[in-house]
Amino acid sequence: MVERPGKLAGKVALVTGGASGIGRATSLLLAREGAAVAVTDLQDAAGRECVAEIAGAGGRAIFIHHDVASEDDWRAAIAHTSEAFGRLDVLVNNAGIAIAGLITEVSLADWRRQQAVNLDGVFLGFKHALPLMRAGGGGSIVCIASTAALVGSSNLVSYSATKGGVRALAKSMAMQCAGLKDGVRVNSIYPGIIGTPIYGTMEGAPQHGPGGANTKHLSRDPDALATMFVPLGTKGAPEDIAAGVLYLASDDSRYVTGAELVIDGGMVAR
Repeated sequence: MVERPGKLAGKVALVTGGASGIGRATSLLLAREGAAVAVTDLQDAAGRECVAEIAGAGGRAIFIHHDVASEDDWRAAIAHTSEAFGRLDVLVNNAGIAIAGLITEVSLADWRRQQAVNLDGVFLGFKHALPLMRAGGGGSIVCIASTAALVGSSNLVSYSATKGGVRALAKSMAMQCAGLKDGVRVNSIYPGIIGTPIYGTMEGAPQHGPGGANTKHLSRDPDALATMFVPLGTKGAPEDIAAGVLYLASDDSRYVTGAELVIDGGMVAR
């Protein structure tokens, strides 16, 4: 039997927040499908472990220390990717943080930090990745938003605001790139409750349980949340989101731009 070539054979991808969770699953899958992958993150050890796993499976990858809220870091990340692989075909804007809490309890500094990572980081990704993608004839940009952008969340107001911004930015950029006929497609994915480390690092949320009967506190337990809110009854896996990224990154979606792919076990549909 002749092994089929990967769906991304010959392509180069950059995945922000690629060291863990959805980013890691995405980096591994894109590499398995033939892409050379630039894994970027602030988590150096985990990022290098991801790259080592890709290399161990015969793939090509590099790790780049990268704060997505820093324009200098974006310039360096794109330059490093170009130096290593010569082009960029896929950008996955995935890096993000979550700060929970009542609006009256969220500091202006935390609001701005949430915006800087989740929304400024996506803006900077577009700004600095597009010239390299266009130089190679185009490509695909996939933005990881959230179902919180579609229905809101009383517990995650600043997070929801950033993901709503990502939604609008992705759609606007899809139209801008289409208008310029630059060969770049832009789409977004809306994960629901996915089993990732973000629940363990979520600021302002209780450590255990969904809160009392008269509260709306956000649990850090994705299994408990899925039982309460997901029609399919279980949390999703990072690999579920990675599969959506692969579709949008590959030529399977060559006629898809400005789309919203919801992967949430039915939460938004209920």
